[in-house]
Amino acid sequence: MYVQIVQQVKEALRLGLLDGGEQLPTVREVVADLAINPNTVAKAYRELEREGLVVARQGRGTFVSSSLPAASLEHHDDLRRQLEQWFRAAQRAGIDEESIRALVSSTLREALARRAA
Repeated sequence: MYVQIVQQVKEALRLGLLDGGEQLPTVREVVADLAINPNTVAKAYRELEREGLVVARQGRGTFVSSSLPAASLEHHDDLRRQLEQWFRAAQRAGIDEESIRALVSSTLREALARRAA
């Protein structure tokens, strides 16, 4: 569960939904919302801090310490529109959601592997 919290915060940073200086929900708030162990949330926040993405301020909370540069976000809207068009085409072709996820995931892995080679 802590991995999911870490991934959600990272995704929010990638999508520009969180900016530097913004406060994350307190451990207590997350525990109340998700009904999970406080240690799980604390572990996720420590991982984010270890990665330099957040900073914990004693008695004040956990704050985003860095965000992605604006250049990484400037094309998101256009790319999202293109991706939504592709999803509609895939659905028209009869591809179900799980197959779409598998296709996107495998294509991404292959593209990253080619780029790394």
